[in-house]
Amino acid sequence: MPEPTAKEENEAPAPAPAPAPAPTPEEPNKEKEAGNKPAKDEEEVSPPSALPPGLGSRALERKDSEWSLGESPVGEEQDKQTANTQLSTLFIEKPQTGTVKVGENITFIAKVKAEDLLRKPTIKWFKGKWMDLASKAGKHLQLKETFERQTRVYTFEMQIIKAKENYAGNYRCEVSYKDKFDSCSFDLEVHESTGTTPSIDIRSAFKRREVKQQEEEPEVDVWELLKNANPSEYEKIAFQYGITDLRGMLKRLKRMRRVEKKSAAFAKILDPAYQIDKGGRVRFVVELADPKLEVKWYKNGQEIRPSTKYIFEHKGCERIMFINNCALTDDSEYYVTAGDEKCSTELFVREPPIMVTKQLEDVNAYCGERVELECEVSEDDANVKWFKNGEEIIPGPKSRYRIKVDGKKHILIIEGATKADSAEYSVMTTGGQSSAKLSVGLKPLKILTPLTDQTVKLGKEICLKCEISENISGKWTKNGLPVQETDRLKVVHKGRIHKLVIANALVEDEGDYVFTPDAYNVTLPAKVHVIDPPRIILDGLDADNTVTVIAGNKLRLEIPVTGEPPPKALWSRADKAIMEGSGRIRSENYPDSSTLVIDVAERDDSGVYNIHLKNEAGEAHASIKVKVVDIPDPPVAPNVTEVGDDWCIMSWEPPAYDGGTPILGYFIERKKKQSSRWMRLNFDLCKETTFEPKKMIEGVAYEVRIFAVNAIGISKPSMPSRPFVPLAVTSPPTLLAVDSVTDTTVTMKWRPPDQIGAAGLDGYVLEYCFEGSDNWLPAHKDLIDKTKFTIPDLPTDSRIFVRVKAVNKAGASEPKYYSQPILVKQIIEPPKIRIPRHLKQTYIRRVGEAVNLVIPFQGKPKPLLSWKKDGAEIDKNQINIRNSETDTIIFIRKAERSHSGRYDLSVAVEKLVETAAIDIQIVDRPGPPQVVKIEDVWGENVALTWTPPKDDGNAAVTGYTIQKADKKSMEWFTVIEHYHRTNATITELVIGNEYYFRVFAENMCGLSEDATMTKESAVIAKDGKIYKNPVYDDFDFTEAPMFTQPLVNTFAIAGYNATLNCSVRGNPKPKITWMKNKVAIVDDPRYRMFSNQGVCTLEIRKPSPYDGGTYCCKAVNELGTVEIECKLEVKVIYQGVNTPGQPVFLEGRQQVGFPSAGSSYKVCLLT
Repeated sequence: MPEPTAKEENEAPAPAPAPAPAPTPEEPNKEKEAGNKPAKDEEEVSPPSALPPGLGSRALERKDSEWSLGESPVGEEQDKQTANTQLSTLFIEKPQTGTVKVGENITFIAKVKAEDLLRKPTIKWFKGKWMDLASKAGKHLQLKETFERQTRVYTFEMQIIKAKENYAGNYRCEVSYKDKFDSCSFDLEVHESTGTTPSIDIRSAFKRREVKQQEEEPEVDVWELLKNANPSEYEKIAFQYGITDLRGMLKRLKRMRRVEKKSAAFAKILDPAYQIDKGGRVRFVVELADPKLEVKWYKNGQEIRPSTKYIFEHKGCERIMFINNCALTDDSEYYVTAGDEKCSTELFVREPPIMVTKQLEDVNAYCGERVELECEVSEDDANVKWFKNGEEIIPGPKSRYRIKVDGKKHILIIEGATKADSAEYSVMTTGGQSSAKLSVGLKPLKILTPLTDQTVKLGKEICLKCEISENISGKWTKNGLPVQETDRLKVVHKGRIHKLVIANALVEDEGDYVFTPDAYNVTLPAKVHVIDPPRIILDGLDADNTVTVIAGNKLRLEIPVTGEPPPKALWSRADKAIMEGSGRIRSENYPDSSTLVIDVAERDDSGVYNIHLKNEAGEAHASIKVKVVDIPDPPVAPNVTEVGDDWCIMSWEPPAYDGGTPILGYFIERKKKQSSRWMRLNFDLCKETTFEPKKMIEGVAYEVRIFAVNAIGISKPSMPSRPFVPLAVTSPPTLLAVDSVTDTTVTMKWRPPDQIGAAGLDGYVLEYCFEGSDNWLPAHKDLIDKTKFTIPDLPTDSRIFVRVKAVNKAGASEPKYYSQPILVKQIIEPPKIRIPRHLKQTYIRRVGEAVNLVIPFQGKPKPLLSWKKDGAEIDKNQINIRNSETDTIIFIRKAERSHSGRYDLSVAVEKLVETAAIDIQIVDRPGPPQVVKIEDVWGENVALTWTPPKDDGNAAVTGYTIQKADKKSMEWFTVIEHYHRTNATITELVIGNEYYFRVFAENMCGLSEDATMTKESAVIAKDGKIYKNPVYDDFDFTEAPMFTQPLVNTFAIAGYNATLNCSVRGNPKPKITWMKNKVAIVDDPRYRMFSNQGVCTLEIRKPSPYDGGTYCCKAVNELGTVEIECKLEVKVIYQGVNTPGQPVFLEGRQQVGFPSAGSSYKVCLLT
């Protein structure tokens, strides 16, 4: 709802004496209407509410605001007193209205109680309606706040220093904390130092002050000044002339501008706003310039029809509408139309205060009763708040408070009242309040059945029962401590009966029990006594009640006993009583146990001991057997029956005396003969009478001994055994294999034994026998000290078996046999060159770098190698060639461009020859471009052209770098980098400067060392030139297909994916087709084809030898067709077993076998 237009406290009031500014056209009409209307209408209409929420209804009736249809009948002072007497939710002290003289100081104080607040509340000070004073603090205004920890009170102060007349007006203080809010308003009157009349009201004081100001400065009209000022200066002018309500000022200026446009239909329009109490009558009146015009009234955009509520009257040119019995729904916007014009207003309906017609009455009640506090108010279903000791009562689902509303009756209901409900209760409405006291007391209590003392046997149930006259709860205590409920102890409350039930009574349940009813100073005591016959607890003994003690140790046999009262114990042995005292064998008695003590146990102390218990509830008897045991005797010396390289086998006999308990096992120890340090060999007991010590050092003499172990402990050690020395032969040699075979010799090689031992290794014996014979012949009459030996003088084409033995001081080891017969015949292995993958393409290096290429090869007998460069012999002074039995190395310490070329390698074994080629490219930085010219200069642009360099550094030129330099400084700056064309346009040059340009060439090695500079300079003329756009022919971007990167011959391994790659260019985009052996590849799941940014890829999934062949990539568009081919070779690796020296052939293909250790070898399939 828009705010009504009202003149604020600091605005210039209308009308005023002659020196004052001329009033607006609305103001004389208001005065005229106010003087002509009947008194009845004056009583019905009052000013509207224009204050923000939280100030209450009475703040609307301040006399510092002037409205069109009169003032509220309620006085301002009476209004403020009523507001201050209302119950505040946060304030405990509010600021009060004050008076101060010009130039003096005044302080306003507000206090807030902080007992229920967790943090500091938020406070704001306002002047008028909206002006926040926090931003105005400074020389004349100071805001302070303090906190008293003892009283927990926040104190907020607003101090006005050297007050001025324009400081007068209405102020407001607001305090908030979370969902709580409180506010209060107060006035400040500023009088001149000569004195003022205190009895006048605020409005008259404002008018008088404004008249004096106008007398002092008659020539200044604030509103005329604002009307002619820039809107950005409004705040400055308002501050200078004391206008605090900026929103009201802007509305008045808007209204003044709107009034300047005279209405052709209305001689007098509606007032900006009207205010009326609920149930009252309001009168709207307009005056027409032409009485013949038709008038229509509207409410919120809907036309109003005459009725008992809405009454229309015509008096000459006046058109009047009455609204009877105004309700809250009538609070809205109204407007009237006459012809094409309309005027509007707002009606504010105030709700009258709710009064308390029937006061609360004091109530006395007993605990547990239902309490009702009742009052009546002046309106049905009015908003009423209840308070308990000043705190608001908020009913809820879990609250014992319930509020019942029956028309004008309001009832507060308290279910099950307690002493805590005794308090002062109050009810508050918008127009009044009432309070009453509630006193809750206790009813007299009678004991109908008291508690009685009980004596109960152990394990029986204890039940304490009492009955009182009231159905209230209570507390049980035992020996002064509260009783806690458990699974065994239950507290029962049923009506007026209270029970304490203890199942399975224990000794600790004995004591003094007291029941105390809640809220009463009454106790019901009872004593409980628990008795129990004596009992001997032998749970910790064996099934036959036997106690074992080690000889020499002290026996303290503690037998738990029970009984209430504690029983008396008597020990005896063979009808001889054991008395309490200080003897070696004695007894000790305690309330919960009886103890038999034997200080130093002897073998004769073994026997049966009796214990007898007796108390008033009965007797008990038990017998206990005591057994004295000791450690076993030491065993006899052990015998060593067998000796190995690092082990031996020993045996022994059990000891003659086991100590009274079975032998559990034995511990074995060992030491070197020359040492005195024994080492235990087993940490787990050995159950047998034999043992095998291990991990001994060969050649060292050892001794062993035995310990016997029973449940008591370990015996003394036995006598040491006779000394013995471990010694053994080595293990067999390992990895016996054929190294080479000729027509008359076989060369064998092997590895030393895994275990040689302390006896060392003296040598080897190599033996052989012919196939079909068992006669093993030595290959050499003496021991062989190496692991490789050639057997000479063997007949050609014979087959022999071979074995080898290792020999040391302990003898020969087990022989190591070669698994298959060996054919005595020379093996020819065809040559094979294995070019590394990275050398199958051009090998590129920069000038000055080292070239070191290793090319492995195969072939037997030792092949012959030869290198050639571009068909000629290699100059070994510049290029080093190193050959071994398995590879060849080409090495160039410092590469030069002359080393570029094709290198051919030839490997020959007898008449078989294998060749391979390697392309080496040595690259360097390119030379500079040949010529750089300035083709044209226009505006801020220069066109450059240049020719590629003569020397490209043996690599393709990848781009150019262009730099510019001002002729004055000749400092070079890069303009363009990595530029691919041979012409460029340099832009954004400075007019008036003269420039030189230079160009660097760039390849994969970097920029050229030198740059080519333009011979002439380019002058960017200052005078403007008429630039004529050159006429260019449309560039034809169409292009026939062309492969920019060809396919290369590729090797693939069977079972591993292979890819073929090439790149193509063309416009329109060419269509790509892949073919194998001139047959197009279509919808074959073994092939995947990709094309991305001109790069074409064919992927062959897990190729086999049948996928080898010639592959072709074909590109077709409207301008032509182009094809490119490559060969794919698929290699297959087989694992097989065959006799060494025998070549293997497959149908249609040749295979070469390579013998390895044993009989396994690899076969390479050549396609």
